[in-house]
Amino acid sequence: MYKGLTIKPPFFEIGPKAYMYGERMLRLAKAADEASVKYDVRIILTLQPSDIYLLARETEHVLIFAQHMDPVPIGRGNGSILPEALKAAGAVGVILNHAEKPMTLADLSRAIRRADEVGLVSMVCADSIREAEAVAHLSPNIIVAEPTELIGTGQTSDEEYVIATTSAIKKVNTEIQVLQAAGIKNGQDVYRTIRAGADATGTTSGIMRAEDPEAMLDEMIGAVRKAWDDLNK
Repeated sequence: MYKGLTIKPPFFEIGPKAYMYGERMLRLAKAADEASVKYDVRIILTLQPSDIYLLARETEHVLIFAQHMDPVPIGRGNGSILPEALKAAGAVGVILNHAEKPMTLADLSRAIRRADEVGLVSMVCADSIREAEAVAHLSPNIIVAEPTELIGTGQTSDEEYVIATTSAIKKVNTEIQVLQAAGIKNGQDVYRTIRAGADATGTTSGIMRAEDPEAMLDEMIGAVRKAWDDLNK
């Protein structure tokens, strides 16, 4: 587990996938920068590799993550995403094993070790309690508990699932942060998920497909802060 950067809860992840890039992504990133300060919530942006350098230079408070990375060393590997290159471009972390970019357990283990070596926070997706437990033994920094069947549906994980997966992960390693996602579509979903005990939550389509992405971003980050404050009164 990489120890060079601690992302304290509550935090929020925005995954543009291939919906948003370039100058449009930069506008959203600047809104995220403002919301991060306004609500005192750390925001992770998992970006297209081509956007990392630009957004790392043009933002101050958001955390720039890559959408994927390959467990390759410097040298051969045409078409691979090199960990050192992501770090040099300005990334501070990487998301791995997303349902749309799955990895074998062996490659995932190697990728987490490579992230540790170069100084990148590792955020790993798991789609079941069993997979979350297995991933926890690999000691990533963050596990995204995200049932594949709920991704993009607007249907969120129920409270029982949130509690069960968070508990299972923490039993293996209390240092791992747990991000509960899938189907987050508005501030109410965010509030309910954080109140259920998650360290963080996040979304793609909830913001990317919103009529006003910047307004929805502000609503969701505000809900993170309110839920966390209400939970810790």
